[in-house]
Amino acid sequence: MKQEPLWVRLAHELGWRAYAIPVLAVITVWVLVDVFSSSGATEGEMTASTSTTATTRSPEPAPMAGPDPADADPLSIPPTELPPGGPFTQEGEGSFRVVGNPLPPVGEGRVYTYIIEVENGIDTAAYGGDDGFVSVVDATLANPKGWIANPDYAFQHVRPDEDPDLRIQLSSLATTHALCGNDIEMETSCFYSDGNRVLINESRWIRGALPFDGDLGSYRQYLINHEVGHGLGYAAHDHCAADGELAPIMMQQTLSLNNSELYRIDPDEVYPDDGATCVYNPWPYPRGL
Repeated sequence: MKQEPLWVRLAHELGWRAYAIPVLAVITVWVLVDVFSSSGATEGEMTASTSTTATTRSPEPAPMAGPDPADADPLSIPPTELPPGGPFTQEGEGSFRVVGNPLPPVGEGRVYTYIIEVENGIDTAAYGGDDGFVSVVDATLANPKGWIANPDYAFQHVRPDEDPDLRIQLSSLATTHALCGNDIEMETSCFYSDGNRVLINESRWIRGALPFDGDLGSYRQYLINHEVGHGLGYAAHDHCAADGELAPIMMQQTLSLNNSELYRIDPDEVYPDDGATCVYNPWPYPRGL
């Protein structure tokens, strides 16, 4: 009997699966070839894209250094002029409004009572309003490096009807000139004994003074402590003891820290013509008593 070929016997035994298996095998091979071909192309494209991005990326900018103060010329402003800065009140109304609230006493000695006033016509909004001025005055007089370091002195912010010992007043340019004088044509503050008025020149409160090298906060503390010092009885000014020392609070630091410069401004004052230059200092007792 003639034997049937193998593929015929498989066809009889497997039926339709005899045809499906070879077809599925071919399809599987085709799918695998397509997948690997696509993966290779994608990886190549990604590599090329990454390479292109790397070669076209802009370089990082070099870090910037801040300005070097050594490159700038020092300010050349004579002591007769105010430093540059914001506007101030040329002329107020001559009357004053009471600002701030009473506080407990600070210090151990004889209590000097005070009130704080601002001349009408002065707009204090640019430096914290009336409360801003009050807070600096109160904090300065309560500072342990201030006059209260001396056990002879204490201060208390009181109501105006309590007959205060001192009236600390922020005043316009014209009012300051009228009460303090303007003989040397420099913007200064003063203690005016009639009414025990500590007059703080608003132009200096805003602009400061060149010897303080832009440290407006320290200069404002100096202004208060210096003029209150006059009110406590320290009528005379003081001079720089030696180069590099802290300036005494009763030195006219608004105008200069150098004895010879102050001597040239007013030879009748206490300053020797010795060239000594101090470091600005806003406190009566910066290192304690």
